[in-house]
Amino acid sequence: MGAWEETIRHNRTAPIFLPAPIALFMRIWYNSIISKFRIILYRKPVILMISFNVPPYTGKELLYMKEAIDAHKISGDGKFTRQCSRIMEERFHAARILLTTSGTSALDMASLLCKFHKGDEVILPSYTFSSTANAVLMGGASPVFVDIRPDTMNIDETKIEAAVTPATKAIMVVHYAGVACEMDTILDIARRHGLKVIEDAAQGMMSTYKGQYLGTIGDIGCYSYHETKNYSMGEGGAIIINHREDIERAEILREKGTNRSKFFRGEIDKYSWVDKGDSFLPSELNAAYLYAQLEQMDAINNDRLRVYNTYRAAFAPLAEAGRIDLQTIPQDCVHNAHMFYIKLRDLEERTAFIQYMKEAGICTVFHFVPLHSAPAGRKYGRFHGEDVYTTRESDRLVRLPLYYGMTETDQQTVIDAAMRFFERNPA
Repeated sequence: MGAWEETIRHNRTAPIFLPAPIALFMRIWYNSIISKFRIILYRKPVILMISFNVPPYTGKELLYMKEAIDAHKISGDGKFTRQCSRIMEERFHAARILLTTSGTSALDMASLLCKFHKGDEVILPSYTFSSTANAVLMGGASPVFVDIRPDTMNIDETKIEAAVTPATKAIMVVHYAGVACEMDTILDIARRHGLKVIEDAAQGMMSTYKGQYLGTIGDIGCYSYHETKNYSMGEGGAIIINHREDIERAEILREKGTNRSKFFRGEIDKYSWVDKGDSFLPSELNAAYLYAQLEQMDAINNDRLRVYNTYRAAFAPLAEAGRIDLQTIPQDCVHNAHMFYIKLRDLEERTAFIQYMKEAGICTVFHFVPLHSAPAGRKYGRFHGEDVYTTRESDRLVRLPLYYGMTETDQQTVIDAAMRFFERNPA
């Protein structure tokens, strides 16, 4: 028996001498607790953040998801998938709308429907998400980037025709922030050169151009239902087929290359593998979540417009004074309030603004980094003409929080913080 054990056995009031390893462990543990306590004492107060985005939720999403579970049907193309397609087809006057696993997969399907080949080219803006250009590559073609308009951040329709070559097979437009591109001019170019027009309307559902819904104007349209979009199923999208002769092949592509859709409609007695395809069907649980929002699509749209218009009125004086630039909505366009952005002087000021708002507990974000400047853009694509606005305008743009159900209090907090920044940083 050691000396320290003897001390404990014969004199319980005496100091306890622990073996060196245990004593070292206890000392480390004690110092760790004291250190954490000091951090708590001296840590700066945590500021609750006003999120840039809150995914939409109307109240019936979980009810409909449970209904799908209770019906023992949670894979694709069930009751809620069909109802989502029907409600959109009726509202948007589309030949066929098919839900997909994402806006990206909808764009991939669109490229596959166009039957691109190696050496083909597709004209598109560089100011977009990678999904737009990836779809071109997945379809077998190469992206050719052209400059954008600074007023809408959309593809500059006056730059497209000069980029057309014998290899050009399609124009892929992106309706940025839910504001339509100049579609009459683009469709005229496409008609004269025999090109397909694909609408990346990921941000554009419910927006219109001369009374026609975005996504239904070109040959094929694509929506996104990512959690950042006006209507969401977490991850999901839709492809809009505007020519009935493309519907059957679209269904085959979406159903792993089989004619399974015709089988489920009772048009054939068994289904077979008939062409190339992939699995582009979303879960019925996702469709159920989305359907609750499609039932309330006007209420969601109107609420977002309320927030957008409040921002617009608040920042109009700064724009009129030339301190910032605001988004332009062309006369023939009705937008869906997908986002509200402002443009500052340059990248340096935008960085300072984002940091200032962050310190005020408000999340503001920039957007796309031009694809032609990215490693994959340099590897797989090319920029036709001069980059006058794409990089410069993307460096200036910053988006403010905007989502369904945003409270007036939170929005005023955002506005007040932004105004303080401009007061401290005059022109």
